Amino acid sequence: MRKWPIVAATTCLLCFSAAGHGSDTFSALPEARKQVINQWISENFQASTLSTEQQAEELAWFAHTAKPLEGLEISVLSENLATHRYESEVLAKAFSDITGIKVTHDLKPEGEVIRQVNLQRIMAAKGRYDAFVNDSDLIGTHARTGWALALSDYMEGKGREYTLPTLDLKDFIGLSFVTGPDGKIYQLPDQQFANLYWFRYDWFQRPELRAKFLERYGYELGVPLNWSAYEDIAEFFTVHVKEIDGERVYGHMDYGKRDPSLGWRFTDAWLSMAGAGDPGLPNGLPVDEWGIRMEECHPVGSSVERGGATNGPAAVYALQKYIDWLRSYAPPEAPEMNFSEAGPVPAQGQIAQQIFWYTAFTSDMTKPGLPVVNDDGTPKWRMAPSPYGAYWSEGMKLGYQDVGAWTIPRVMSDRSQKAAWLYAQFTVSKSVSLQKTLVGLTPIRESDLDSPEMQARSAELGGLVEFYRSPAREAWTPTGVNIADYPKLAKLWWPNIADAMSGERTAQQAMDKLAESQDRAMAVMERNYTVKNCPPRIASDDDAKGRDWWLAQPGAPKPKLKNEKPPGKTIRYEDLLARWEEAR
Repeated sequence: MRKWPIVAATTCLLCFSAAGHGSDTFSALPEARKQVINQWISENFQASTLSTEQQAEELAWFAHTAKPLEGLEISVLSENLATHRYESEVLAKAFSDITGIKVTHDLKPEGEVIRQVNLQRIMAAKGRYDAFVNDSDLIGTHARTGWALALSDYMEGKGREYTLPTLDLKDFIGLSFVTGPDGKIYQLPDQQFANLYWFRYDWFQRPELRAKFLERYGYELGVPLNWSAYEDIAEFFTVHVKEIDGERVYGHMDYGKRDPSLGWRFTDAWLSMAGAGDPGLPNGLPVDEWGIRMEECHPVGSSVERGGATNGPAAVYALQKYIDWLRSYAPPEAPEMNFSEAGPVPAQGQIAQQIFWYTAFTSDMTKPGLPVVNDDGTPKWRMAPSPYGAYWSEGMKLGYQDVGAWTIPRVMSDRSQKAAWLYAQFTVSKSVSLQKTLVGLTPIRESDLDSPEMQARSAELGGLVEFYRSPAREAWTPTGVNIADYPKLAKLWWPNIADAMSGERTAQQAMDKLAESQDRAMAVMERNYTVKNCPPRIASDDDAKGRDWWLAQPGAPKPKLKNEKPPGKTIRYEDLLARWEEAR
């Protein structure tokens, strides 16, 4: 499996001499500042993998290091998620109280965050925001355009004295996702959550339902390992069970409205689950989960005619299954819903399973009084790895993981850059990261996942902790470095997918048009030199080797299978957990 290089950094616990002062930083502070730090620790940051004394030293480092920047004002922007609301409402104030640097932490929808990043990138000058938490899906863009600060260079150079000695980069579980093809770190993970399989554990345990499923399908009702089993379970609950406890139930949930969020649903690795790309983590090499082929560091094609897989048999299979399941097994209103409208539906108690469920919804799905929560506060549901499609094989990426990561513009004032870097580190420091994780349930540190506090919460989180502590999480990754310009390419997906959803085009026609559009967009990037480092190299129609030639080669793009629905396979949830524990 492919492993990106990780740049080393001196980040040992409490080695404060790296910042030019000893381990008694806290005692050297003015009494008023010490009281501020103690108050924040005792009232807000009681959950931490550090001792109280270590927290005091770490937070004192921020106060000491920020002294030359006291009185400065910075603005940052992130998506409106629970984790970032906590940062905006709690951590920004804590940082300002401790350092004297005023932070305005704005929250906007994901699309607006990407738009603001793109605006500042295009302007190539100091913009409205001094830092962003934007998805690591843009890592290929940041590494190629030179707009984002290369943090690994900064930590070793101009920002060395402003780099937290206890940052502990090796403790971050998503560092490979923010590393460019040049081996440099361009972003710092701030929160992350995977899309996983979600199911009603209580229903799956009912003896009468288990017996009926076994009789009809010939194997046990359990966590589906492949799409065939998922489809059988969807049919079982929607068509054959129909009602549970007097309520209409459905075996599947998704959305299909003509809306930009329909594009996210596919760029967030739907094709990888089907098996469209190549083996290799984090994103498949040479063909990734978008179906884009990369040679050395250059994207060379999206269409099968140019060695890509966006319109190959596996991608068409993925889209057609999506359409079929939505029409046949989801609630009748689902095709007219978007992401935001569909998200709360499983919590209403009618859905038996969902193949693509964001763990960011965990906190919303554990609220007392919900139909999917027991009287003792434990969930009636569980989460598990997503099943794989007919074209998938071992060693491939299996799902998507959203990694919101701190990104700092390269072109800005030196003082603002230092202040932004300090705030970014503060929000992920060990003094505050565990408390933030308990609030937003979007873990970024191995030490937080292994903490007693997270273990104590595991029973009420439906498998979240077990998944993130298991080796399985490595197959869930964000969009990677094959994507030369995420904003330009991502916007091509939803109109084409929507055409297939509405029946205006067949699945093959829609993916053909998408692949052609991506090739054309990358050719424009190449021609106009808008991507400076490792730009696309798109073969002309005359030079392209053609569909038949590529489908005859090993790996992606893959030829059409004779049987796209092999026998269904399931596993007992308890056996799955045992496998994870054994693997650890």
